[in-house]
Amino acid sequence: MSFKVEQLDEKNMVKLVIETSAEEFEKGLNAAYNKEKSRINVPGFRKGKAPRKIIEKMYGSEVFYESAANAIIPEAYANAADESKLDLVSQPSINVVTLEAGKPFVFEATVAVRPEVELPQYKGVEVEKVDTEVTDEDVEAEVKKALDQNARTVDVYDRAVKDGDMTTIDFEGFIDGEAFDGGKGEDYPLTIGSHSFIGDFEEQLIGLNLDEEKEINVTFPEDYHAENLKGKPAMFKVKIKAIKEKQLPELNDEFAQDVSDFDTLAEYKEDLKKKVADRKAAEGKSKKQNEVIDKIVEEAKMDIPQAMIDTQVNRMAEDFAQRLQQQGLSLEQYFQYTGLTPEKIIDDMKPEALKRIKNSLVLEAIVKAEGIEASDEDIDAEVTKMADMYKMDAEKLKANMGEEDKKQMGADIAIQKVVDLLVESAVEK
Repeated sequence: MSFKVEQLDEKNMVKLVIETSAEEFEKGLNAAYNKEKSRINVPGFRKGKAPRKIIEKMYGSEVFYESAANAIIPEAYANAADESKLDLVSQPSINVVTLEAGKPFVFEATVAVRPEVELPQYKGVEVEKVDTEVTDEDVEAEVKKALDQNARTVDVYDRAVKDGDMTTIDFEGFIDGEAFDGGKGEDYPLTIGSHSFIGDFEEQLIGLNLDEEKEINVTFPEDYHAENLKGKPAMFKVKIKAIKEKQLPELNDEFAQDVSDFDTLAEYKEDLKKKVADRKAAEGKSKKQNEVIDKIVEEAKMDIPQAMIDTQVNRMAEDFAQRLQQQGLSLEQYFQYTGLTPEKIIDDMKPEALKRIKNSLVLEAIVKAEGIEASDEDIDAEVTKMADMYKMDAEKLKANMGEEDKKQMGADIAIQKVVDLLVESAVEK
């Protein structure tokens, strides 16, 4: 295998022209034949027994070319990428140049290389001072949340629907007097004020009694996901099947004992205050960190090739699909439920992909500029933290980690050290 590197007009893009010998391509053809012969029908031969020459004569001499090329390309590209010593940061775009038995197999791999970053002054960045003071209102909001979480849900029979009620309804929607697909529901749970239905649908249910029916008029938004409903006025026939309300527990020492380890309401509130203070401090630190990084990245200069962005978007899309799968949803179901398209999802991911790339490049450049590295002690401490988190033995966890895992952990630790350095040096105004 041999290769050469060509610089392209687009900055930070190169083309690797990779050539494998005719002998290597012949081995690839034989491997393709042995892999596929059992699936090929040739009259007069049992499956898997027809000679390669017979199959090529019957189906064409190129019958195994694509399979052979697909088998050769990954290893040949990986070897060329490694030997080139280039810092490649995107998936390659492959173009076959020569594909013919008896000749060297030649293909091109167009790929992005890591851009150089021109760093601005990154120490002493000015940021807005974050208010982390805990107010009485903050504590009362936490108390209200605890009351809501411990509320009882009870059926209501003696009054009409009011804001905040949990109702069960039957409904059917009509446009121009005709029922439309997806506009009907039975025993549908709807919390009044949740704004899960369009327009003022929920507000129009307020005042209705159990088993009462009403015709409700609303208009679908212009940006509604279903094309046939956008901007259309609709009438819904609705029946109230059930009304439920939350009954909050009494706020006293007994409540504090039920929901915490404290004996009195005053002690419970004091603990809530400490927790809110910790949360606000963490949020303030995160906000300060993000502002510092955003300002440095905004002033940094770098030329990011589109291929690098496309690769990041593909990774994000794969992660998104995996998360949906863990929730029991396929991409097809998600598109159906939301009315979104793959193209829309990809377009929406591009700004975030670009931001992630810029942040990573800048922070890595500062790591290099500052000569920051993770020590063995740093890695041991991180392994111990992970082991505690997953209830594992730290030594066993470390023994099971490969060198690449440790290398990545070290890189992550170095990045965090840089972030801490930037935050500590920032000036609040």
